[in-house]
Amino acid sequence: MSAPSTKTARQAAIKEVLGSTDVHSQAELLAALGDRGVSVTQGTLSRDLVELGAYRVRGEGGQLVYDVPPEGAVTPELAGRRPPEAWEGRLVSLCRDLLVAAESSANLVILRTPPGAAQFLASVIDQARQPDILGTIAGDDTILIVTRAPDGGVAVAGRFLEYAG
Repeated sequence: MSAPSTKTARQAAIKEVLGSTDVHSQAELLAALGDRGVSVTQGTLSRDLVELGAYRVRGEGGQLVYDVPPEGAVTPELAGRRPPEAWEGRLVSLCRDLLVAAESSANLVILRTPPGAAQFLASVIDQARQPDILGTIAGDDTILIVTRAPDGGVAVAGRFLEYAG
């Protein structure tokens, strides 16, 4: 089986897989897409998940699984309707899966992720709208967080390390 290699076809396949199967990790999603003839790199998959507004929820078995909103992307108004606990739960889950290291200096925090995952995690951090974080900048495997307080980096880095468990 093969599928068109367009972004639209790939994202439709992602939504189809997530709608029909419990997917616990990006590796599982990559395998499921491969079974459907969709070839995608991990970095591209991470970007697609961000664009689709994918998030993790508790599945029927109690384990966290990926899901996407019905309309495909998390709009600002949808983000505003999600309770803060939902964003924090999603952030904790992603940190457990993706956070490699966290360091701070004054009001700056550097988070390290596996290659290709930084933009995905940074997007969730931004959507969580934590009051002590001004914003993020993400590369391939590194996220820069700027905190509001001049010395807020230590506390924010510590919180992300706690999230990672």
